[in-house]
Amino acid sequence: MKSRTPKVLHTLCGRSLLGHTLAAAGELSPRRLVVVVGHAREQVAAAAVAAAPQADIVVQDQLLGTGNAVRMVIESVGVIPGTVVVTYGDMPLLRGQTLRQLVDQHHAAGNAVTVLTARGDAAGYGRIVRDPGGAFLRIVEERDATPAERAIDEYNSGCYAFDGTLLADAIKRVTTDNEQKQEYLTDVVDILRRDGYPVGTMVAADAGEIAGVNDRVQLAQVRRTLNDRILTDLMLAGVTVVDPASTWVDVTVTIGQDAEIGPQTHLEGATVIGAGAKVGPGCLLEDTTVGEDAVLLHAVCRQAQIGPRVTVGPFAYLRPGASIAADAHIGTYVELKKSHVGAGAKVPHLSYVGDATIGAGSNIGAGTIFANYDGVHKHHTEIGENAFVGSNTVLVAPVIVGDGGYTAAGSAIDQDVPAGDLGIARGRQHNSDGWVLRNRQGTRSAEAAERTRGDNPDQ
Repeated sequence: MKSRTPKVLHTLCGRSLLGHTLAAAGELSPRRLVVVVGHAREQVAAAAVAAAPQADIVVQDQLLGTGNAVRMVIESVGVIPGTVVVTYGDMPLLRGQTLRQLVDQHHAAGNAVTVLTARGDAAGYGRIVRDPGGAFLRIVEERDATPAERAIDEYNSGCYAFDGTLLADAIKRVTTDNEQKQEYLTDVVDILRRDGYPVGTMVAADAGEIAGVNDRVQLAQVRRTLNDRILTDLMLAGVTVVDPASTWVDVTVTIGQDAEIGPQTHLEGATVIGAGAKVGPGCLLEDTTVGEDAVLLHAVCRQAQIGPRVTVGPFAYLRPGASIAADAHIGTYVELKKSHVGAGAKVPHLSYVGDATIGAGSNIGAGTIFANYDGVHKHHTEIGENAFVGSNTVLVAPVIVGDGGYTAAGSAIDQDVPAGDLGIARGRQHNSDGWVLRNRQGTRSAEAAERTRGDNPDQ
């Protein structure tokens, strides 16, 4: 990956590579979940426990292959009776339902081990070698395969369902007699077959599920595939996605029926979109809740709560703690931070609202600034219900404008305005007679003034 970040912690569609693997494994409701860590073990172990608190962590001190990794588990936790499923931290497309099918087929056949395989371009994978009758013989790694074996199109995914007791016995007999001098887990399959135990395979319905990630090109390819899968599921569930090619949705996002997602929209984290809402084009939502029938256009919203039938944008920024009640409107070039906007209230344009409460039905005029920071502390502003804040008002917190109160345009309000009062805080206007003619002679402004004043000598 050429990265400071461990490979399995690179993210796509709302989870790390490892997180997707743990989610798929979790769908089996396993009695025990074990994560083997080696490279960057502290970071990977912490991420594993954060994603799956029930996970046990086993350290592979020497990176001597997949067989060695499994042997470390058995030496650490002991023999695991029942079925042991082995999967990998860099296969984010593998579905839980595919693992379930693997386990079910393993049980139905009474196998000692069942290998998950796929068909297609097998380059880089171990090949599945069968006898003339089609029965499984062995797995041969590509580097150890003959030309005839490399021509085989069925390949090993690396995922298995084992009989745990038989696995514990066979893993002790794996050698390093191969080109890489590593312990191959594939050798366990051969050992069990030679011991006379039944060995079976299951071909994955979608070969793409077992695609691994080893560089950022593959990461991008897998991200595209996973996002397409998410969008397909959403559209089949009744969500309109106008342009799937430019729309990105995390696997952790929830969207209600009849919602419409416009082009160039990114929905991330624990975002929830209500039924009938329209989000986009050009929106980025992170951990944000959007109510039913709300409309968002060219908006960035992070950890915000947006009520039903609210309209937001274009070009609005809702920062963490922004909360907007039903039927309110947040307009163009408005920024909200840690503020609540009441039902039906409006902040139409060109305003900053920080650390504030705006009552139901109130109107905040263009250019209003909630001056919440004194250089040391943040302070709160409260606007009552059905109040009217005039354009270009600065509200110097802490301050209160009571229910039905008004502020005059251009005011700097640093004292409370009682309910029903008009707050005015601005200097009186003074016109300096003839100032342009005296100080801007020869300009177009002076020429225009002279023409007008020449027609009216008293001016």
